[in-house]
Amino acid sequence: MEYIAEIKNVSKRFGDETVVREVSLSLEPGRIYGITGRNGSGKTVLFKMLIGFLRPTTGKIFVNGKEIGKDTDFAEDIGMIIETPGFLGGFSGYKNLEYLASIKKQIGKEEIRMSMKTVGLDPDSRKKVKKYSLGMRQRLGIAQAIMEHPKLLILDEPMNGLDRVGAARIRQLFLELKKEGTTILLASHHKEDMDELCDKVYEMEDGCLRF
Repeated sequence: MEYIAEIKNVSKRFGDETVVREVSLSLEPGRIYGITGRNGSGKTVLFKMLIGFLRPTTGKIFVNGKEIGKDTDFAEDIGMIIETPGFLGGFSGYKNLEYLASIKKQIGKEEIRMSMKTVGLDPDSRKKVKKYSLGMRQRLGIAQAIMEHPKLLILDEPMNGLDRVGAARIRQLFLELKKEGTTILLASHHKEDMDELCDKVYEMEDGCLRF
């Protein structure tokens, strides 16, 4: 079995505090994995290590066959939402995504427009992001995560701020991405997300991950 990502006996300490404890997790292509747990249980720190924003104190992390921190500084071919998505408030949603897309130069205007439409945003709107509601900002965050068609999505509370209809739409999107072979790792407090989306659900408590 070739895994899209592997977390091997990973721990993370900040000073005397251990926030992630010997976590191991293997992610297969085209599956959705859920992690539940209270705030402060270690979920976001685990996600940041998987991406490459933080380095493990002990253990190893591999994404797309490359060891994070050794073969590459940051995970490649991934999309992400970690904590609250940050954007340039004085520009439109489309212009924000255009700036982000210019970094890798992998996609053009049509892919940006399609990603916005997919999450229920109007790419032609001139409304500035600073005037977006929380739900609109979250949709824009999901649009930036999916617009480059990554193999792996890492999503920290992706339904934050979405109303019932919006959350249902995004869940359907995730299921469609799964059918296309995308692997999704998400943290959520919503039982519907775990029940309707996930092939496997783990619980994180005091830095430990349990199936």
